Parts: sequence; C-alpha cells; structure tokens
Amino acid sequence: MTMRKVLTRRDFLGHASAGALGVTGVACGITLLADPRSAAAQVPDLGIGADLQGARPFPSDNPWNQDISALPVDANSANLIASIGLTTGLHPDFGSSATNGIPYDVVAGTQKPEPITFNLYGDESDPGPYPIPSNAPIEGGTRSKGDRHVIVIDRDNWILYEMYKATPKRNGAWTAGCGAVFHLSSNALRPAGWTSADAAGLPIFPGLVRFDETVIHGAINHALRFTAATTRRAYVSPARHFASSNTSTNLPPMGMRVRLKASVNISSFGPSVQVILTALKKYGMILADNGSNWYISGAPDSRWNDTTLHTLNQIHGSDFEVVQMGTIVTG
Repeated sequence: MTMRKVLTRRDFLGHASAGALGVTGVACGITLLADPRSAAAQVPDLGIGADLQGARPFPSDNPWNQDISALPVDANSANLIASIGLTTGLHPDFGSSATNGIPYDVVAGTQKPEPITFNLYGDESDPGPYPIPSNAPIEGGTRSKGDRHVIVIDRDNWILYEMYKATPKRNGAWTAGCGAVFHLSSNALRPAGWTSADAAGLPIFPGLVRFDETVIHGAINHALRFTAATTRRAYVSPARHFASSNTSTNLPPMGMRVRLKASVNISSFGPSVQVILTALKKYGMILADNGSNWYISGAPDSRWNDTTLHTLNQIHGSDFEVVQMGTIVTG
C-alpha cells in the first residue's frame, strides 16, 4: 500500500462501517459466495433485510465462524483494550431507522448485472458488472455524505457484492469508490495489502448484527464487526489492509479480535441483547474499520427496539479481552 492510500482511506472518521474475509482476489467492493450445500438446505428469502433462514456465509472452519471462547488472551491485551477505552460503553451502530446501520439486499440469480465505475480504488476493486438493483439501499440513505456502503447478495449463486461510496447513475449503472467480491464457499483471502468496501480488507456483511438471526432465530453463529477511533499501521489475518500512520504497538491492528469475558454476567439483559452478548463470548468481534470506539455494526430494521439495543451501553471496554493474535503485518 502507498502512503496516499493509508492516509486517505477513512483514517480518522468519527463513524464506522463494514469488514470481512473469505475473499477470492477482489478489490475495494466485495462479492461473497456461501457454501452451496448449506444454501440448498437453508434458502434465504429475497428482499431488503431478508431472512437468510439460517444460511451462514463461508465454510464452518472460516475465521468468521470460529469459536474463540477458549483461545488464549493476547499478551498485550490490557494496553490494546485501554487504547480503545476501558469505561466507554458498547454502542449499537444500527437500529429501527432505515438510515441507522448498514443495509443489505438479497436478490435472485436472475438480477440484471449493471456496469460499475470505480473512482477511488479501482486498482484494488473487482471489475463489474454487479447485479445491483437501481433501488438497492444505501447506507445512510440516498443523500448520505458518509461511507454509502451498498451490499447485495445473489442468493441463487451465493455471492455477496459490496461497494463503498456507491451512487446510482442513469440506466442502472453505478459509480463507487471501490468494490469487492467474496466467494462464501471459500476461505481464500484478498491479496495482501488490498482494501475492500471495508478499511480492513474484510467483507462487511458477515459481521453485521441482523434482526433475523438475533430475534427471529435467536442465535448469532459468527463473529461481529466493530470500530475504533485510533488504529495501528498494521493488520492481522483475516484482515488484509491497514488505514493508519500510527506505529504504536499499544494501538489495535486491523483484524484484531476481542471477546466478551466469560465472567461477565449477561442474565439481566433482554433476550435479543443476550443473543448478541452470547455471540461476543463465543465468536467475539473483529476490528474492521476506523470509527467511534466500541461501535458494533448491524443492519437497520424497523422491528428493532432501540431502547433495548441501547442497553448494550452497560457493557464497557473493560469487559473485553483481546484474543491472542498471530503474525502482525506492518507493511
């Protein structure tokens, strides 16, 4: 990565968004494919915020789906957690408003592919066309000046497409800062040093808190994504990209995984929040982008109870620990 990319890629935003892995040589936006075997047994519904009916992106041995509850604590966990904030509460960066969270759309395999023009990170983007409907939901709404992520899943081919800074044009075409394609039936990662629609070079969709899993099915069986205000010029697998110029070893690298401590009592929380916290103990959450400290990402849904979701604020940074990391890439 060049210093230009390091310094201009959403380095110090106060609001966060996406991340993921399991890619097959893609770029800034993302396309994901799920395991055809699970898709055959669990066919997702179609539409915006659709119920995936239990189908889970990526194979069961993928890092997003790994049970990390018994893994060792990283030796530098205390300093890394402190850098994000010991007394700062966990914040749900999603809710009942259509503009609060990162939306997604599930389409059929017959959805018409549309041309995509990349205007920021075309050299690290998977070329179009992408099967993106002209009315696909945009993060923050059509007038948003933020990250404007667009996520579309081709249900029948089990492919996920993700774009950053996306804007629809005439005749179905789109422009985007970048875009990437992930094969959800594969554990392949993006090329080393490549970004995605997410600053960490990860897919966004697999890390979202979704209404269908949390409330309808009552279980989240994968890691979630979160953001931190100040990150390190480094990344650890499954991340493939950093977005900072700070080299302090006490700052978190992209891809760092944290988990809610087993000792934290979650019995007083409502059922839906207990589902989220249980997932944070078993699968943890992965640092995927720069943004506000301890912001956890999710998809908007009018059925969310915002008051209930905000009880997550009672969980603080001190309730987390960093899972032992592998090789840290400093670029």
